Amino acid sequence: MERNTQQRQAILNAFDKAERPLSIQEILELAQDDCPGLGIATIYRNIKALVGDNKLISVEMPGGVAYYETPGHKHHHHFSCTNCQKVFDVEKCGLNIKTLVPDGFTLERHEILLYGTCGSCSR
Repeated sequence: MERNTQQRQAILNAFDKAERPLSIQEILELAQDDCPGLGIATIYRNIKALVGDNKLISVEMPGGVAYYETPGHKHHHHFSCTNCQKVFDVEKCGLNIKTLVPDGFTLERHEILLYGTCGSCSR
């Protein structure tokens, strides 16, 4: 476990500001508000440590792009805006997913990713 540095706090503050999953570039831009000299290598190093300390979790998106979010959310899915590429939490899971599981299989988890245009881009 590493100490809480100014850079690390700026990264965590980025998630508080955004209240949604963030890409590395989004983390950098938001964290630079609190720590202007912050660089991309520092972001990667701190994200790796924060994931290792269970203070952030990785949200794997199609194409291998990783977004990150804070832990502790109840089960949820994600919405990806095809215009701005931002990812948002979808708090509901309206499917009875267990009915889709073949006989003899055991469901461990599932992820549904919705695509479309976010509210800001739709305006």
